[in-house]
Amino acid sequence: MLLHTIKEVREQIKQWKKEGFSIGLVPTMGALHEGHLSLIKKATEQCDKVVVSVFVNPIQFCPGEDLDKYPRTLEADTQMCAQAGVDIVFAPTPTEMYGEGQMKSNDFLTYVIPPFFQVNKLCGKSRVGHFDGVCTVVNKLFNITQPDFAFFGEKDAQQLSIIKKMVKDLNIPVEIIACPIIREDSGLALSSRNKYLSDEDKIHALALSKILNNIKNCYNQGVTDVEALKETAYKFLNENHDLEYLEFLNDEDLEEVSTANDDTRVFIACKVGGVRLIDNIKLG
Repeated sequence: MLLHTIKEVREQIKQWKKEGFSIGLVPTMGALHEGHLSLIKKATEQCDKVVVSVFVNPIQFCPGEDLDKYPRTLEADTQMCAQAGVDIVFAPTPTEMYGEGQMKSNDFLTYVIPPFFQVNKLCGKSRVGHFDGVCTVVNKLFNITQPDFAFFGEKDAQQLSIIKKMVKDLNIPVEIIACPIIREDSGLALSSRNKYLSDEDKIHALALSKILNNIKNCYNQGVTDVEALKETAYKFLNENHDLEYLEFLNDEDLEEVSTANDDTRVFIACKVGGVRLIDNIKLG
């Protein structure tokens, strides 16, 4: 069923809780693809009832980002969810989530601010305030849907780490389930923003996965010096790539490492054709 109001969702959740059903939540911003479907599949296998939220969250977009042109395909998303066995598609408006006029007047002041040591790196450097918006909306979705489990993809590994920390710090009774990155046959990580890429841009975008796979191969051959591993990336880049970062961090706490090990995750962000893409790989 497609629901648009918090009241409707809460009433249905309350009934399910009375009946003893376990509830899984898959938070999305819509424009669903096979990556999202992999999360939904995991949720339907593990939970009695599954809620998919479809909400383009305005407070996680930074100035100059693509809020207005972000793809919105609710009808197609709802059909995909129905075919995948989803019980509720929750598609609220910004007004429903944040109140009438709140977004323009800045009257919405209650934010969940994640730990500084996790947001002052990677995407947090260029997208100041982004993770405040992510944590705030995810916390609200947890409060609304009261899930036993919530499913997030590892493509947004920094986001995943921050949400796990938020859940632990705030004693939120939900288990976070991490799901692997889903890729096209070419190796390109699936993303709603891939819709912005031209055919030529998609070819250039393959550099991200090539860089990561090459780094992992070098690591498997015994190279552990991070600077040496970074050097291997540049042969895949040209004038079509605007590299934002290539970082080696501990997978658990996102602390920077100088010597790679099995717990190291390599993160990359790069603009291709003006489209900002992210990807990552764990070396172990």
